[in-house]
Amino acid sequence: MTALPPALRAAIVASGYFPEFVAATVAQSLGDEEVVDSLVHHEATFSSTELHRHVTVLVLTPTRLLVAHTDDGEQPNVHQALTTVETVSLRHIRSVGLTQVAANPEKFGRGRHGTTETWLVVNWGSIRRQEVEPATCGDPNCDADHGYTVQDLADDLTVRISAAADGEPVVANLIRFAGRLQRVAV
Repeated sequence: MTALPPALRAAIVASGYFPEFVAATVAQSLGDEEVVDSLVHHEATFSSTELHRHVTVLVLTPTRLLVAHTDDGEQPNVHQALTTVETVSLRHIRSVGLTQVAANPEKFGRGRHGTTETWLVVNWGSIRRQEVEPATCGDPNCDADHGYTVQDLADDLTVRISAAADGEPVVANLIRFAGRLQRVAV
């Protein structure tokens, strides 16, 4: 097992979520393969009584995309973290989508007006989900049964980053990483 590149290791440490464990699981999956690019995203969510943490580490190599997810364990009264690392061959990636949101787009690029939120969606055909909703006709007073609408979505990975929650440099990192992934995943 080789050491992680300093920038990737620093990003994992900066996430503050069990960095030794996260780094070890990523390094184990990486082996001796070169890191072309990487992205680390820490997401904390709160319920009424608990904090749930989630770290996603994306590593692009010349041949693979490593997707590592680390979460809090769910056993009551047991403090643990769980990591799953999925390896995807670049040739199996079907699509890479990057959505960018700009507040005040008429002022984009001038001053502090830039991309405020980004979503990276990567599909390699492993997961499909269907969203089913009641269909409507648009009339707010109509109570007729219009059946259902179904969306069939393929999104094996979605990473959402916002400037307000994560900072502008993290948004820029996601845009850079997604651009590189879009160029190599053909």
